[in-house]
Amino acid sequence: MNNRELIARHQASLIGNYGKLPAVLVRGRGSLLFDADGKEFVDFFAGFGGTILGHAHPALVEAVTQQAQTLWAVGNQFYNEPAIRLAEQLKAKAFDGRAFFCHSGAEANEAAIKLARISAGPERYKIISMLRGFHGRTLGALSATPTPEYQRGFGPMMTGFSAVPYNDLPALMAAMDDQTAGVLVEPIQGEGGVHTPDPEFLPGVRKLCDQRKVALIFDEVWTGVGRTGRYFGHQHYGVTPDIMSMGKALGGGLPVGGILAKPAFAEFFQPGTHGCTLGGNPICAATAARIFEVLEKEKLCAQATANGAWLTDAIAALKSSKIKEIRGKGLFIGLELNLADAGKLVPMALERGLVLNVTHKNVVRICPAVNIPRPLLERGLEIFTQVLAAL
Repeated sequence: MNNRELIARHQASLIGNYGKLPAVLVRGRGSLLFDADGKEFVDFFAGFGGTILGHAHPALVEAVTQQAQTLWAVGNQFYNEPAIRLAEQLKAKAFDGRAFFCHSGAEANEAAIKLARISAGPERYKIISMLRGFHGRTLGALSATPTPEYQRGFGPMMTGFSAVPYNDLPALMAAMDDQTAGVLVEPIQGEGGVHTPDPEFLPGVRKLCDQRKVALIFDEVWTGVGRTGRYFGHQHYGVTPDIMSMGKALGGGLPVGGILAKPAFAEFFQPGTHGCTLGGNPICAATAARIFEVLEKEKLCAQATANGAWLTDAIAALKSSKIKEIRGKGLFIGLELNLADAGKLVPMALERGLVLNVTHKNVVRICPAVNIPRPLLERGLEIFTQVLAAL
């Protein structure tokens, strides 16, 4: 069936809560996508950053196949080896912690918020997040996401949540009180427009949290698993969180989320306090563990750094008056445009064979798979240059 026929079936069967582009994707190979009409696209967005190694990577196909032929799901009353292996990878690549697995970044942030509260004691429950931050669509995560258009229609939000400006240590200090349980911050803001912190900001947040005995939570749903040129975004700034939430790239496109918590915090999640029936599913966990093996073996953090620098320099060399600022690290790039609404750039790029994304109306997000070949980066850049000129 073609795009038109499949889209008609979709509209007759699914809730229309997503703004869709007019293509039904039926196949992927690396950083190339193909729709039902046979059209080919260069993927500069990797499914909101999820397909960190692209589509059908042989090592991930092998991991899925081997595990699917062995053990599917056992629930959380049994141990399973792939989940153990994934947790060990996280300890090795991030910090000495204990892992909990779920399905998504939003669920991971819910777990992080709950862990911060239970570890702080009954009198401390407040969570401070950052303006422009995004932490998910569940009610707790949404309460920590201080953007009116996301919250509209779902109020009232949960009590105990407040937000301060990103990069503003005095504002954070003023917001903290004896009831504060945790501070939730993205090492690089994703949905908010790919904003990077000032060099002193995250170390300053760490110092404040230590002084007030408050849990520091880093939301690494966007910045984790090699995206920024390090395994995790906080590693650029020499700061370790108490709790780290993950999602998107953690499963390479499969539904995997989780947290890693320092042992002193992790011990508060005793049996019966929190759970997720299919969290740590053996197929998903085996695949996620293999991702870290591939990142290391193929030196993909270094490749993300090199290709991100090349692409950033190439975009800057365009010297376009339409580009106000280039932000980000590695292959997590945000281009703020001097346009009131750059949303029309997305369908224009799609028509020419390039998948892009625009957030906050005027920030183009570029976050391809970290193993995207340089020729595809060049091809995508050429298409981007064409549509930018045509705006």
